[in-house]
Amino acid sequence: MIKRLRKRYALSEQGAKDLVKGCLACVFQNLSFMFPVGLLYFLVADLMNGGVPGEKIIFYIIGCAVCIGLILLTTYFQYNATYFATYTESGVRRITLAERLRKIPLSFFGKKDLADLTSTIMADCTFLEQSFSHFIPELAGSIISTVLISISLLVFDWRMALAALWVLPVAFAIVGFSAKVQERLNQKAMDVKMACADGIQECIETVRDLKANNAEAEYLKGLEKKIRAVEHRSILNEFGLAAFVVSASLILKLGIATVALAGSVLLIAGSLDVLTFFLFLLVVSRLYDPLQGALQNLAAVISTRTNIARMNEILDHPIQQGKSTLTNKGYDITFDHVGFAYNTGETVLKDVSFTAKQGEVTALVGPSGGGKTTVSRLAARFWDVSRGKINVGGMDISKIDPEALLSLFSIVFQDVTLFDNTILENIRIGNKDATDEQVLAAARLANVDEFAEKLPDGWHTNIGENGCELSGGERQRISIARAFLKNAPIILLDEATASLDVENETLIQTALSRLIADKTVLVIAHRMRTVAGADKIVVLSEGTVAEEGAPETLLKQNGLYARMVKLQTESQNWKLA
Repeated sequence: MIKRLRKRYALSEQGAKDLVKGCLACVFQNLSFMFPVGLLYFLVADLMNGGVPGEKIIFYIIGCAVCIGLILLTTYFQYNATYFATYTESGVRRITLAERLRKIPLSFFGKKDLADLTSTIMADCTFLEQSFSHFIPELAGSIISTVLISISLLVFDWRMALAALWVLPVAFAIVGFSAKVQERLNQKAMDVKMACADGIQECIETVRDLKANNAEAEYLKGLEKKIRAVEHRSILNEFGLAAFVVSASLILKLGIATVALAGSVLLIAGSLDVLTFFLFLLVVSRLYDPLQGALQNLAAVISTRTNIARMNEILDHPIQQGKSTLTNKGYDITFDHVGFAYNTGETVLKDVSFTAKQGEVTALVGPSGGGKTTVSRLAARFWDVSRGKINVGGMDISKIDPEALLSLFSIVFQDVTLFDNTILENIRIGNKDATDEQVLAAARLANVDEFAEKLPDGWHTNIGENGCELSGGERQRISIARAFLKNAPIILLDEATASLDVENETLIQTALSRLIADKTVLVIAHRMRTVAGADKIVVLSEGTVAEEGAPETLLKQNGLYARMVKLQTESQNWKLA
């Protein structure tokens, strides 16, 4: 049962156990509310038999105290078993989702956007907090306690019990049949919410371009439509839910009428005493109130399926695994007939084979879309190859844990990501245990000191979200400083100097030449002069290795590389007429 609960509600093992405890606590709480009914029954019986004897007054006083104490005790346990346990599980669930995302291949993120994943971890978890603290335990508690009370009523008087209980399966069936309708409504509501969240995020991120092109008004019109769509879908959701719940509640209320009618007929016929009639009226008045709430809880539980499905999509997604022990002999990177295609079916690499040797700079060049960046990401196992094999020092990287493998790599991406923190702490990402002196030494190698020491707070200046306070070249130098600080044996440079001017590019290249001694360096570049000093050029075109060799050799072959060099030389000589 625990295993089924974990799968059904995306719970941890402890969370599933706590859910069972919460349901049982709700059962005992509901049963405790029936004790005053029993006590009242005996009191009325005594009153109808001539009054309450003096010796029984103490009994009723103690009985009242016991009922109050029992209700307080069961409520206390119910509160702890549902609310406290739920919030603990909510934290565990968020951490579990984040940990899973950390181990999922990057190909998964190509199908998702930031707003969707953020909504799953935050909004969906928050919704399930309410479900597991209010809806599910109370629903299970109501159903179990009602079954127990129903058995007692059937034993007491099966005729009156049937008059009271026939409405229950009908009411729950009405709400149960709404499951498919609710799922469709919830999925459509989720889709428009995600579209709206994406639109808001895109508006904030592109506000500069919108202003520059006088496109704000037009864009906001489209955004307003998305917001109205969320409003419209929310109303439809509420109406769809209410239509079933209200109908079921009306059916439930008919139970009181049928109990009164059946009781009256039986009373007139003389086959039912007044006290039993009174007891059933008391019980049904107490029985239907929590059941009406249970109907709403059932509808709410059904609506959680969409949220849970989104979580399970993450939790069930295969993760990259492997040995944590590195067995490489050296740091040569070998691509052996590698093919790769994204989940969309788009083939990026067809049959790529080359070796980037330790102690050499291997440059990947070629037309846009040829697969240069994909090759570098595959080397670091950001994705797994579709066919073929990649070795690092003779070690098959598909059998190595990605985090262990990445300890061998220092990577500078074309798109730099910085954090809302100081310059020092942004560089320290390369090595969290580095001292300030080590961070500063790496920063100076990347010429970060040139601008950092001019800032108001120097190295301790906060650079804003994603380094918004810095220029593109300054941001890229911080990224390069991280690579210096990590000082790993393999270096991947994806357009590492693209945002630098000629002077700074020369300085960085001089620093890189000191860093790459005895290391394996894989450089991606579009500017041919950037890789003119490389030991080896690999020209990628249409997913295959078109040419391979030293720059001088490739120039003599007068092939694709020579053509690219010629075109870039001509473009550099271009000037305004």
